[in-house]
Amino acid sequence: MKILFIEWGCLGKEDVEEALKAEGHDLVYFPIGRGGGDPETEGMLVSALNREAPDVVFSIDYFPEVSNVCRGKAIRYISWIFRMPCVKLYSQTVLNPCNTICVFDKELCMEFRNAGIHTVYYLPLAANVERLDTIVAGQGAQAPLFDVSFIGGLYLEENSRFEQMFAALPDFAKGYLDAVIGAQLKIQGYNFVEDVLGPVIQDLYQAFPLDPDPMGMESREYLYAQQVINCRATTLERLDLLNAVAQKYRVDLFTDREGFELPNICVHGKVGHFSGLPLVVKQSRVNLNLSRRGLKSGIPLHVFDIMGSGGFLLTNFQAELLDLFVPGEDFVYFEDKEDLVQKAGYFLSHEQERQAIARSGYEKVAAGHTYRHRIREIFA
Repeated sequence: MKILFIEWGCLGKEDVEEALKAEGHDLVYFPIGRGGGDPETEGMLVSALNREAPDVVFSIDYFPEVSNVCRGKAIRYISWIFRMPCVKLYSQTVLNPCNTICVFDKELCMEFRNAGIHTVYYLPLAANVERLDTIVAGQGAQAPLFDVSFIGGLYLEENSRFEQMFAALPDFAKGYLDAVIGAQLKIQGYNFVEDVLGPVIQDLYQAFPLDPDPMGMESREYLYAQQVINCRATTLERLDLLNAVAQKYRVDLFTDREGFELPNICVHGKVGHFSGLPLVVKQSRVNLNLSRRGLKSGIPLHVFDIMGSGGFLLTNFQAELLDLFVPGEDFVYFEDKEDLVQKAGYFLSHEQERQAIARSGYEKVAAGHTYRHRIREIFA
């Protein structure tokens, strides 16, 4: 099958390309900016479709303007979502019958389905095990360099959206948000922030205006929950959990905040997703996944990266983990801060059990959760 591949600097690009080619598809490319296209880009896309005559158009993440062009040309548009939140999913173009939109969050998929939108499908993410196998940790394979490691952002940008908004809020709204975030952080596997913002939504808007896209179906509550408040909750949770573990064990943090320091934590710079991340995973005894608040039931890409690299995974609870893997056999999840600290210590001191779980998780990913498996599911 001939595929016009929308090319941009996204996670998973090389692995998806490799899988498509390995499954026998021919790829031609159309570059697009991260934010999407404009009328000129749409015209160039029409020209590319006329010139190349592909069978389908494929992109990682969703571009409403691509969907509209494909609708006009009566050509199938396949979009695989790799990141959440994806505000563009709330574009009215999602209704275009040319779409096959794959999301890795089953609960989100069901929300669209229950609303009568049948262009959205559920598809978990994946790992390129063959590529990850080629990344060798050297002596670290026998003697890991890191006890407990976490790779990820802390959302600590100076003058962040939350800081700007919070500073301008009246006292009641400040207290309300503090209470909402505090309550949310006590619950794993379910996010209710969007559902409870009604009493303060006007205060939030006056303090920091955010408007839905004129052609979008997203609510204002969704924008504030996903783009502002859940980021803050994620920051507080990650710092709290990392600090708790670091009171007893060595923690190595790999993050994108330059010059950032935390007491008792070894802070490193950002590592690249393609080769740096799996190298750290292979050199770590315990690999943490701390999912971004706002993700519903889905399994983030980081989980597949860890398990596909042969690393031992200790993660917060996400409901879909139980659909694909067996806790205590393929991975381990924690229920709260105390449970995280206890389990980190247990598996640091139980080498054989930890290695057996990591090996089982790796084998399960290799057997059924690679990019080639997913590409077959899409085209089926």
